Amino acid sequence: MSHTPHKLPDEFPEHADKMADLLSNDAHFVKMCDDYNVANDAVHLAETDVKPTSDDHMANLRKRRMLIKDQVYAYLTAK
Repeated sequence: MSHTPHKLPDEFPEHADKMADLLSNDAHFVKMCDDYNVANDAVHLAETDVKPTSDDHMANLRKRRMLIKDQVYAYLTAK
């Protein structure tokens, strides 16, 4: 697969060190990141027509990815 855009380290480069620490020590953060990666991969596969989908489904995938990304950001900035 080609480079998948919107990976979390690319989205939050200013929090790279904190993310690395949380990924080593915080199961909840790991779960959020795993959920984000699954959603992001689904969007990428749909956008590149590897797994074509309807416009409604694409919108829902993007909304889910954004919701999880917002949760990750809130977690990063709250701790």
